[in-house]
Amino acid sequence: MWCFLLYCALCFPGLLCTLPAATHQPLHEYSDGDVIIGGLFPIHLQPNRTFPSSSHVSCNEYNFQQFLAAQMMIFAIKRVNQRRALPNVTLGYDVYDTCGDVSLAMRMALKMSIDQLDPQCGLLPGRKPSSAPEPRVKAVIGEGSSEVSIAVARILTLSSIAQISYAATSELLSKKAKFPTFLRTVNSDVLQTKAMAELVKTFNWETVGIVGSDDEYGKYGSDGLVDQFNAMDNVCVDFMFILPAHLDLSDSNAQKQLTELMDTIGNSTAEAIILFTRESNVKLVLEAAIQRNLNRTWIASDTWSKSSDIKELPGIEAIGPFFGIAFKSHIVEGFADYVSSMVEEKSSNPLWEYHKLNHPPCQSAPQEKLNCSLTASQCMETRCLVHYIFWDLSLNIYLAVEVIVNALSSLMKCDREKCQQNTSFTAYELLNEIKNVDITLNDTHIVFDDNGDPMLGYDIVAWNSPSSGTIGEYLPGGKITLPGLPPNLVAKMANVTVTAFNCSKTCPAGQELMKNGCCKHCIVCSEGHFSPEIGTQKCRMCEEGKYSPLKRDRCMDKKHKFLEWNNPFIITLSVFIIIGIAATVMVGVILVVNRGTPIVKAVGGYLCFLELFSLLACFCLSFTFIVKPSPLSCITGMPLFVIAFTLCVSCVLANLLQILVCFTFSQNMGRGWLKKVNQPPAVVAILFGVQLVLCSIWLACFPPSLHREPHKKAFKRNCDPTSKALFCAVLSYVALLAIVSFIFAFKGKKLPDLYKNASFVTIGMLLVLVVWIIFIPVYLFGDGVYTEAIKAAAVLVSSYSMLCCHLVPKCYIMVFRKELNDEKAITDYIRNHFEQKGIDVLKS
Repeated sequence: MWCFLLYCALCFPGLLCTLPAATHQPLHEYSDGDVIIGGLFPIHLQPNRTFPSSSHVSCNEYNFQQFLAAQMMIFAIKRVNQRRALPNVTLGYDVYDTCGDVSLAMRMALKMSIDQLDPQCGLLPGRKPSSAPEPRVKAVIGEGSSEVSIAVARILTLSSIAQISYAATSELLSKKAKFPTFLRTVNSDVLQTKAMAELVKTFNWETVGIVGSDDEYGKYGSDGLVDQFNAMDNVCVDFMFILPAHLDLSDSNAQKQLTELMDTIGNSTAEAIILFTRESNVKLVLEAAIQRNLNRTWIASDTWSKSSDIKELPGIEAIGPFFGIAFKSHIVEGFADYVSSMVEEKSSNPLWEYHKLNHPPCQSAPQEKLNCSLTASQCMETRCLVHYIFWDLSLNIYLAVEVIVNALSSLMKCDREKCQQNTSFTAYELLNEIKNVDITLNDTHIVFDDNGDPMLGYDIVAWNSPSSGTIGEYLPGGKITLPGLPPNLVAKMANVTVTAFNCSKTCPAGQELMKNGCCKHCIVCSEGHFSPEIGTQKCRMCEEGKYSPLKRDRCMDKKHKFLEWNNPFIITLSVFIIIGIAATVMVGVILVVNRGTPIVKAVGGYLCFLELFSLLACFCLSFTFIVKPSPLSCITGMPLFVIAFTLCVSCVLANLLQILVCFTFSQNMGRGWLKKVNQPPAVVAILFGVQLVLCSIWLACFPPSLHREPHKKAFKRNCDPTSKALFCAVLSYVALLAIVSFIFAFKGKKLPDLYKNASFVTIGMLLVLVVWIIFIPVYLFGDGVYTEAIKAAAVLVSSYSMLCCHLVPKCYIMVFRKELNDEKAITDYIRNHFEQKGIDVLKS
């Protein structure tokens, strides 16, 4: 909307004349000359709009510092004329009081550049010649605030008039695509935020709060600070609060926001509060903080770091120390004397007349009774006004005048006698000369970069602290030096870990500081970590093979966890292993004694000795599962057991196959080709050979290995099959043989079996299948020291099933029922079996 109004004002300059006169015109001073330099200064800080129309404006809050800033520009121009820096050229000035208001400043900028407008309402490009008259204002110094400077820059850019600000620091103004004619003799906020971040780092403040404002200065500065702190590892932004651009306590919303800010600061853990906003806002904030007695460390931005009004607030010494970033300052020689002389002199100067009207000179008081604190319309002692000079602002304004003078001298080719060219140059030509200026004044070197920014550094100031005044400096690209502070103070602050506001604590051994937001709390070190000393900031990880106990104050060696021999479960398993070995040996002795009898032949003959050997091996291998796991026990345990148990099942299956072929097939199909499979040695060799090949591949390619599984306080030692696929394959093969044996045994229950061989084998195979169906998932997915012991139990149950269900019943007959161990008894039993079924049996 305002762009449209600006366009109308530019195209119809008569509109400027139709505006009704303001009830109280802002201050204005003009001095004629060959070249006019414009000046925009917020001599009053706030406008007072009594009507909706922007034309009825009066100005409030007369500011001594800005009044003196305007006087510095006038003083510098007068000095240039006096020393004849431009021999045959006189500089004039056109100074306006903007009242810190954007609309007023835009109106004044239009007045300075209005002659540049084309009669056909076209803007004259600075690069091309034009018949339109050039404005006498060739350059403008000001304004002080970024918000106003941005608006003014948009106006002056239309006429290519150079604008040099002495205090506008917003980084937005560095964008030359938007503000090509803007330059400044003060650092950009980009450098200021870096300086503040370095200050926070130097003093080891770990948590900060940021208070900005809803204008170009506060908005971009606050965002820049957040970016700087986010890039730092040890600084946390506890909060960022944005105030209105002009905080007015007559507005209920503004009062509510100020109350909310005070509550935020009061509840905050921030050690330092950065106030990145204009001085008028800061004054209200600190007055509220004094009422709340909010004691913090306060960091000032360049707009108020040297404000005497802030320093003199009643009770400010009670709310904590202040540190600030301030423009580099040097005393401009002769200016203080000039101010003193103008106070006493009767002058028609409009600005001085206004000042003396509001603050007439008082009768001189003795030096020891000098009091320069004033209220409105109070007289001022002659010597007091000098105390309100901001030497940093004054230096920046003085530099701006000298930059313009140096550019004019170069443009007009001036020497000590005269300037070779007249003043008919364009504002655009002067702008280009200003961009190329490179001068040094009072040890201050100024040259503009491509963004129109200098690199001047900052002073570090302090009050309400161990030292007051300028305590150090920050140079671009360098660190802060603080020679003005007491020795070792910075080093002591850098080592402070506990403050009243950052929630930091000195943690006991076994704990560390962790952040919850910006606040730190002591928490117990996590498992496997420890902190051995009081005040340790970070827990350390235990070395491999160690663990931290419950107190987390040290690390201890992990023990190897496995079942010892004195464990009841291991003792029980050992007893059953020994009994199994003894029983196997006893069965072997009985079979050897009765090796020629029919019952030994009925259970496989010599194959029963092979079966007995494999069972003995199974019982012996059970020890490998209950001893302390080792690489040897892992390689020999399960693979050798599977091989031995496969041999046992193969012998049983060959025996069952022999019985089925002899009885079933002989009746139904005669002596056909199926009888050819009744070759027990070949059956055993083939079935056993397949398993032998599988286990050989397993041991050769993926042998089982000792696995140390880390637990909280120990390593659990167990055997890892390495290849679960091959492990499942060999067990599945055993299960397949057991299933086939079970089927054959179940079918054999209908055959004439004097010794109930098939019935017992059916039970035995069923037990083997159930045990391994339960064992396999426990072994593969189980966790704990009992895994290996469960494996031993499965091996024992399988071995006992085969021994007790296949061989032990035959031993019972051989020892206690010898009458059944006879060929005649067997033949009679078979004949009776078939006769009961009506089948004739031939005698041999």
